[in-house]
Amino acid sequence: MRSKKLIVLLVVLTMVMSSNVFSKKKDPVVQLAILLDTSGSMSGLIEQAKMQLWKIVNEMATAKRGNRSPMLEVALYEYGKSSIPASEGFIRMLVPLTSDLDRISEELFKLRTNGGSEYCGMVIDNAVRELTWNKSNKEYKVIFIAGNEPFTQGSVDYKNSCRSAISKGIIVNTIFCGPFQTGVNSKWKDGADISDGSYMNIDHNKKIVHITAPQDKEIIRLGKALNKTYISYGKKGVKMKERQEKQDLNAGSLSPSVMVQRSATKASKQYTNTSWDLVDADKEGKVKIEEIAEEELPAEMKKMSVDEKKEFVKKKSKERSEIQKKILSLNKEREKYVKGKRVEMSKDKSLDDAIIEALKKQAEKKKYKFEKK
Repeated sequence: MRSKKLIVLLVVLTMVMSSNVFSKKKDPVVQLAILLDTSGSMSGLIEQAKMQLWKIVNEMATAKRGNRSPMLEVALYEYGKSSIPASEGFIRMLVPLTSDLDRISEELFKLRTNGGSEYCGMVIDNAVRELTWNKSNKEYKVIFIAGNEPFTQGSVDYKNSCRSAISKGIIVNTIFCGPFQTGVNSKWKDGADISDGSYMNIDHNKKIVHITAPQDKEIIRLGKALNKTYISYGKKGVKMKERQEKQDLNAGSLSPSVMVQRSATKASKQYTNTSWDLVDADKEGKVKIEEIAEEELPAEMKKMSVDEKKEFVKKKSKERSEIQKKILSLNKEREKYVKGKRVEMSKDKSLDDAIIEALKKQAEKKKYKFEKK
């Protein structure tokens, strides 16, 4: 009798443990694929993408579902460039879905334009098939495609590509670089309509207006100070830390306000580097400090005892947290200042306006709420 009770008890415990009762709740996921036309006339679009990446990320960083912030993954494609082989449809996946935002920035700064054929249906089809999309339709999965040639070009029918996307819960938003009606006539709106997306038009050559705020210098200083809290480890650690600093320089070369936006991203949950930074990796439980080989540690940690290494990582983590809190607090003040000073110079939207408008509307349908500014 006892053995039967024991068996029943074990079965019950197994069922409970396999349920979600004791499982760690996972953060919601937002997956965003950006498809950019890099044919000869699109240099303005690329400049806007470089300047506004961090602003777009920061907007998503204010979203929460329940009380949890999403983990953001971004992918990047270019299409329409003649230097890409015709056999590949003049299309190239630059970055698969990743939370490594510095990699996205790095590839955006490498982009160059030249003439080619723009196959919208084919690049959407590639993104749907090639990327590792989350299988749950509860998650927000979205493609943004921007360009200025007819949506109908190429051997792959855009209608089939858009239907394939939405059948997997992937929304397709279309951004036409030119007059609204021209985009409608060339089927950009139809592509969005098929896949439950939004159709928008922008002036891709619009000059972005940057408003200087009193908080800018301190936010930029703190953003640079954050880099000193990163501890590179592993075979690629040093190289990745150098890349981080390079993307700071890239952002600063465009405008102080772009560097401010990047600094705010670095202070948010969206910016994580578990693959090369010991602080993030330790925080997420990706590594055991005592098991890391000495040759994979930075010079200042090589001769430390295990306890000293753990204390060193803990100290850097605390420093980072304090700096991030200061940046986020200052950035809130900055947002209020900029909102009060912003004057509408043009009714034409830029890339960030189009993406953020659609992101917020569609994410809210997935039960996200955005922090009011």
